[in-house]
Amino acid sequence: MLRLTDFIIDCPDTMKLATFYSEVTGLPVKEDSNENWAGLRLGELELAFIRVTDYRAPQWPDSEHPKQFHLDFEVDDIEAEQRRVVGLGATLLRDCLGPEGYGFRVYADPVGHPFCLCRNKGVVWTAQGPVWPEHH
Repeated sequence: MLRLTDFIIDCPDTMKLATFYSEVTGLPVKEDSNENWAGLRLGELELAFIRVTDYRAPQWPDSEHPKQFHLDFEVDDIEAEQRRVVGLGATLLRDCLGPEGYGFRVYADPVGHPFCLCRNKGVVWTAQGPVWPEHH
């Protein structure tokens, strides 16, 4: 089982961009946001901002400075979902799972966009999907 949880945008200053989108949407910046990761909760989805060193802004439509984002999917069985997404054309780029089986793996979609399959400690799966611990 797989659920899209985060739409993550690269940026040089997470709190500044999160504040901008907070003002745009009228949604509060999440309390646990910081200089490395900030987010806004959009129902079951989080719009998140991650700090990237040496950030180069996209210059649309100039493809020399492409758009920058990635998607996070929470999964209940990372091995089964990996077999499924690789079978659909994804490529594993990096494995960041810890010894207990929690963490994430980075993949490229068939045209190179990155996305992650994540297994977060404390997430409980129900018939309606993942239930997050209070701090998410």
